[in-house]
Amino acid sequence: MHHTILREQDVSLLRAEIEMLMVERQSLLKTVGAAAKFIACLDSRKLPEEACETAERLAKSLNQLSEDTLQDALEKIKA
Repeated sequence: MHHTILREQDVSLLRAEIEMLMVERQSLLKTVGAAAKFIACLDSRKLPEEACETAERLAKSLNQLSEDTLQDALEKIKA
């Protein structure tokens, strides 16, 4: 009996954690989508050098994401 209660508590905690992670994922997707859109709109010829370096780092990070994740992120900002 005691073992069953612990399992139910564990399952409940895992559900809460998964829900929290899913909410955070949605927020991160919106952020990534906005960053990708921002990078796409930049004209690197008009940026100061340090801003250009930062934009390149951001672009590299975005390019490391899977295509599906990036597509999900871009869909989030369209909504």
